[in-house]
Amino acid sequence: MAKLIYSMITSLDGYAEAAEGDLGAGAEVPEVHAFIGDVFRSVGTYLYGRRMYETMVFWETAHTDPAAPPHVLQYARDWQAAEKIVYSTTLGSVSSEKTRIERTFDPDAVRRLKAEAGSDLTVDGPDLAAQAIAAGLVDEYHLFVTTSVVGGGKRFFPDGVRLDLELVEERAFDSGLVYTRYRTR
Repeated sequence: MAKLIYSMITSLDGYAEAAEGDLGAGAEVPEVHAFIGDVFRSVGTYLYGRRMYETMVFWETAHTDPAAPPHVLQYARDWQAAEKIVYSTTLGSVSSEKTRIERTFDPDAVRRLKAEAGSDLTVDGPDLAAQAIAAGLVDEYHLFVTTSVVGGGKRFFPDGVRLDLELVEERAFDSGLVYTRYRTR
């Protein structure tokens, strides 16, 4: 059975989306970006909400930039090779290959997807991830923690959910970013 992974860059105070501005520094350096690419190279399916999809669809054409460094080209190739499912009631069409729209998040359909998949899946974006977490679908949590405290926004973990996790891996980068990977017990 494939794992469902929830991963995002998050502020030191636990926000995956800041109320104002960005989440702070640390993730923009090539070393971190290459590491993220290595960690998620084997993902076969990305589950997105509309807003996250609209951010990530950049990778559909990122390879056409003649100045793109090798780690960007590799990530673009990996992203393009994966299936993408966008959960949205408002998105009319998609602008990337291997992408389909689902109008509602169905936990049973995601369970079947995990059971049938030959490679891992990710759920991306705090709103969609909150639904997957509440349904008990997430197997691993990958946090890329910046050095900034942003004071508000959308939390990485939803309120009202208790999780007892096991730390599996951690890594600190020279940029100050800290990566931690947890699995459910």
